[in-house]
Amino acid sequence: MSLLEVDDLAVHFGGVKAVDGVSFAVDEGEVFAIIGPNGAGKSTIFNLISRIYEPTRGTIHFEGEDIVGLKAHDIARLGIARTFQNIELFDHSTVLANLLMGRHTHRATNFISDLLFLPKVRREERAHRKRVEEVIEFLELEAYRNKMIAGLPYGVRKVVEIGRALAIGPRLILLDEPASGLSVEESQDVAFWIEDLRRDMGITVLMVEHDMSLVTQVSDRVLAVANGRPLAMGTPHEVQKHPDVQAAYLGTATGDDAA
Repeated sequence: MSLLEVDDLAVHFGGVKAVDGVSFAVDEGEVFAIIGPNGAGKSTIFNLISRIYEPTRGTIHFEGEDIVGLKAHDIARLGIARTFQNIELFDHSTVLANLLMGRHTHRATNFISDLLFLPKVRREERAHRKRVEEVIEFLELEAYRNKMIAGLPYGVRKVVEIGRALAIGPRLILLDEPASGLSVEESQDVAFWIEDLRRDMGITVLMVEHDMSLVTQVSDRVLAVANGRPLAMGTPHEVQKHPDVQAAYLGTATGDDAA
């Protein structure tokens, strides 16, 4: 059984079929990428999995459990974390505070115990802090730990968003264009982190990405979509050679420009 199974997924906004009949499965320990031109429905698929959107039809199973009926706040508790194409951080809080936000799903105390700062609260706080410090070390964010997000370079903020997702302690992480806006060197760092996520942390990765160099380097399998519909699935090289993918995404099969 695959860790994540998506079957005949669709969502329609009025007459617009943003996603229409997409099916795929992600195995545990895999790096699976979704590619396609702008407006292809890639991020919409992420929004369906993370329960921001309700599907028009189709099913989504995580570890065999149907998650379509769950609320968005329940997804993190299951072990699914995500980043966003547009960075969603608290600009006027520190890096440390933003990463600690990722631990909210593991909070087991209540208002009264927090107010009295009981031993259970102190133990939980130490455990959360330990996990966050591990993420800071993993992503080499030590120099930024106590700095405000608003004053950080774009590339560092992208890394912090990945860090907040990791702080949840996920089994599956959804990375929405992790290399967008990054330099070549920063994108290479992302490639190294993705490999380490799988090898050292045992995290399965589902990624939406335009950077084909990154996709080819880290992905086991790739799904190409266009206009909300699947075009091809296979290894990165197989998908890149597919004529429909070249026409819709790479723009090399028919001479058409890529979207």
